[in-house]
Amino acid sequence: MSTRLNMLPEDCISTVLSLTSPPDACRFMLVSSSLQSAAESDTTWGRFLPSDLPRILSRSHTQLDFFSKKELFFQLWNSILIDGGIRSFSLDKVSGIKCWVLSARALSISLSNEPNHWTWTANSTSRFSEVIELKTISNMEIEGSIHTEDLSPNTTYGAYLIIKVSDHSFGLDSIPCETSISNGTCSVTNTTYLCPLNEQKQQLESLFFMNRRKMMEKRVVEGECRRPSRRGDGWMEIKLGEFFVGEKSEGVKMNLMEVKGHQLKGGLIIEGIEVKPKCEQA
Repeated sequence: MSTRLNMLPEDCISTVLSLTSPPDACRFMLVSSSLQSAAESDTTWGRFLPSDLPRILSRSHTQLDFFSKKELFFQLWNSILIDGGIRSFSLDKVSGIKCWVLSARALSISLSNEPNHWTWTANSTSRFSEVIELKTISNMEIEGSIHTEDLSPNTTYGAYLIIKVSDHSFGLDSIPCETSISNGTCSVTNTTYLCPLNEQKQQLESLFFMNRRKMMEKRVVEGECRRPSRRGDGWMEIKLGEFFVGEKSEGVKMNLMEVKGHQLKGGLIIEGIEVKPKCEQA
């Protein structure tokens, strides 16, 4: 195939490569030196960048320094801060699909400005200047929203609450919370616990909270509750749900809330909500 491509003008090769994917373009750089120039061209990498990128970059809080669209793509793959540093924008390295992280400051969190319930603090492992840590609360609600014009059309996204659990946490795995994703007229609901399974602790707390747990499970969606999963960056994520962005989709709201549980809890650290394309294998 590379031999046949070598016979074409460079601009034609660039156009062909622009119809592939970023990983494919990178592989073609290694195939032959004659293809490298086309594989690195602005024609190729410009097709991998969103058409509304100038609008997004106008909101950038991060200084960008690039000499080609390929360099720009890789800077965006590593993510940039926008909107005063309360949101993070990046491009999926495989597909070029737009991805976002809404920081805790960009979310609506019940009683978040009450120092008796929450505290805002810095965390060295966070991409944002501050995260929020739960001191104690009995009824919690977290909501994030995003305009679909900021997302890639005809794409299925997953929304994930990014968290950590402190060593002095309590009450987080006693009663499940309800998660929901609403996209215009469509709403999907599920349930989740706020920390990984600790069987010894769960058995102990079940002695005290069994009746309340059963009451909760009757009120929320039937089925197995989700648990947080580990991420490669040292945080954990709770899947809030999935949604599809069509050509005429409306804004998306993502929620996590306790449903009539009123269980005293603390020690939950929230970085934000990530919105990224659904993995094919998921």
